[in-house]
Amino acid sequence: MSELRVLSIYEGFFSGGARILHSDVLLGLHGGAQRHSVLSIEGEMYREATRQPMEEDACYRSLTAGGVQVAALRRETGTAGSPDAADAPPVFTADELAATARATAAADVVLSLKEQPLALLNQAGLPLRPVVVCLHRSDPENQGPALDALLAAVAAGRVQACVCCAESTRLAYAAAGVPAELLHVIPNGVDLLRFRPDASRRASVRAALGIPARAPVVTFAARWAAMKNVPLFLASAREFLRRDPAGYVVMCGAGMTADNPGLREEIASALGGEPWLADRMRMLGVRGDMEALYAASDVVSLTSSSGEAAPLCLIEGMMCGAIPVATDVGDCAQLVAGRGLLTPFDPEAIAAAWTEAVVRAPLFAPALEAAREQFSRTRMVAAYGALLDQVHGGVPRAVLPEPL
Repeated sequence: MSELRVLSIYEGFFSGGARILHSDVLLGLHGGAQRHSVLSIEGEMYREATRQPMEEDACYRSLTAGGVQVAALRRETGTAGSPDAADAPPVFTADELAATARATAAADVVLSLKEQPLALLNQAGLPLRPVVVCLHRSDPENQGPALDALLAAVAAGRVQACVCCAESTRLAYAAAGVPAELLHVIPNGVDLLRFRPDASRRASVRAALGIPARAPVVTFAARWAAMKNVPLFLASAREFLRRDPAGYVVMCGAGMTADNPGLREEIASALGGEPWLADRMRMLGVRGDMEALYAASDVVSLTSSSGEAAPLCLIEGMMCGAIPVATDVGDCAQLVAGRGLLTPFDPEAIAAAWTEAVVRAPLFAPALEAAREQFSRTRMVAAYGALLDQVHGGVPRAVLPEPL
């Protein structure tokens, strides 16, 4: 039996849970029965006040190191992903369409990471291959023209399946007009050998960050993006640091750095007349050692106001022993049920929940341990592989035009 050739289309490489998870799936499936490759529309993104060249991205390095071929249509655009370009209609050159045609012609199935790449795949003249769209949010109405592109691809018969990472995603996209029979839920999973409690990592990270061994630590792993509700997190951090003079707060992710003037302004506004509280805040930016940061944490927190489905940060943190505390967005309530705490959108309540989570950590520990198999990467990768095989086997291969 010949190997199944799968091409993934990315809008671009930038730090975020969806790309981390998708790249992990590809690495788990590549080789043997399936051969995977990636075509990125952009070679460089500017998001969350951070310029992110493809070659510097951790997912890019992991994929190429694992033998997955990665190419980009546009190497240096300079503005891709910037607020000014976000709503601009996509325009593709003849050379870009020709490169896309060659890449899709060499594939049996195409994976679209989220809806945005469908603006490219919907272009006339491209080879017709079954498309599987990977959906990672619970707010299709906030995806701008990308939702229209998804519905157009469905109407044209290009989309043969959609992977929803959470039940909230399935419900939201069904309500937005995607036929229910196309929507398949495959819950997010992580590498359980990598994400686990580790006393050595805990001690090492805390020492490197100047955090005492017994200090309560709350970690916020998120992009500097509106949906993450950073001001709410910072207001909660102020309350927490006021209440607990031994507590520390760690922030990491794209834009979560002192070099970001927007974040500095938000911190100054949140702390007001108590700027000294920032002495117990650590801004780490994009990190490649999240398993170590989570192992060093007592709480993993999320204060998002919209968009979340099954946040990877909560799953990774839980698997490292950190207690999850989150607002009620997407599938967060299901993720933390019995394992952590759900909060209202209130800084005092969130700060109190962080303290409660630290105190109750020994009570939550058995539930976190029992959940490990549920959040297994092995299960997730196998489900993706089976769906790709099903889509390929169930869709007759059409007589295709020659590549442009």
